[in-house]
Amino acid sequence: MNLIKRKSLIALAAAALLPLGALAQAPWPAPGQTIKIIVPFPAGGASDQIGRIVAKALGDELKATVVVENRSGANGGVGAAVVAKAAPDGYTLLVGSIGVFAINAGLYSKLPYDPLKDFAPISVLVSTPNVLVVPANSKFNTAQELADFMKKNPGKLSYASSGAGSSDHLTAELYKKAIGGYAVHIPYRGGAPAMQDIIAGQADFMFSNLGPAMPFIKAGKMKALMLTAAKPATQLPDVPIAAKTGANIEVTSWQAFAAPAGTPPAIVQRLSQIAVKAMAAPDVKERMANQAFDIVANNPAEFSDFLKKEVARWKLAVKESGAGLD
Repeated sequence: MNLIKRKSLIALAAAALLPLGALAQAPWPAPGQTIKIIVPFPAGGASDQIGRIVAKALGDELKATVVVENRSGANGGVGAAVVAKAAPDGYTLLVGSIGVFAINAGLYSKLPYDPLKDFAPISVLVSTPNVLVVPANSKFNTAQELADFMKKNPGKLSYASSGAGSSDHLTAELYKKAIGGYAVHIPYRGGAPAMQDIIAGQADFMFSNLGPAMPFIKAGKMKALMLTAAKPATQLPDVPIAAKTGANIEVTSWQAFAAPAGTPPAIVQRLSQIAVKAMAAPDVKERMANQAFDIVANNPAEFSDFLKKEVARWKLAVKESGAGLD
């Protein structure tokens, strides 16, 4: 064997023994490589909006092609599973909701991913409280009136939700438990048709993310009775928080950004920096405020700690409500 060939074989053997961390030092993103953000819900919703804000920011900062792919199904579980099984190389990412990252773990006994093990947390980007709404012509003008009727007349009222296992469904279940009342659940295929039936008086009440409900509340098509927040919302300063109405519940829905577990820390940190910067942009802050979203934009470690608490909390909430889907 000549000296050149021998040196080549030694070099190849050494490369094969390199740890994955050393290989991750290659430039990211590589020239011409597309970054894909999976949004596990249809276009137009909150996750989709946040995903497209992040996609634009990544494209601008990294000078790369970044695309958003909507992969809906199973309360976001279909798209989340795609990311969980993707290569941890920074080219397949996830922007999803509280349902994807926290609630599904309690809803599905055979969830095709583990939110605590299969993702590298990047950032919780925004959050919003839920609001208890009733039709504009409802006889209920306060949350206490609604609660009193539910307790005295179990099963006489119905409540709408954006779907079985959604955060608004489980918020209603927590509310029923908190006040000791009962109402019949009517699940819809999304928040928009549920709210339309509230407006039409086809259901008696629902919990909605504040942002989507705001235009209808402001237009007088629905009445807001209560917020599931720790403090009043600037958009609805006269609407009481749950704790002031005798219902001890606090629920905020949130949207977050993650990568597959095992993604190199340097890439995770870079993604976090870009996402946090994007959420601090004046135009984004104004847009989010108009939709009743609060900017969170925390770091990976903070998201990781928060996620552990949220998964545990919603597993308990699902168990207590009996809302499991399988």
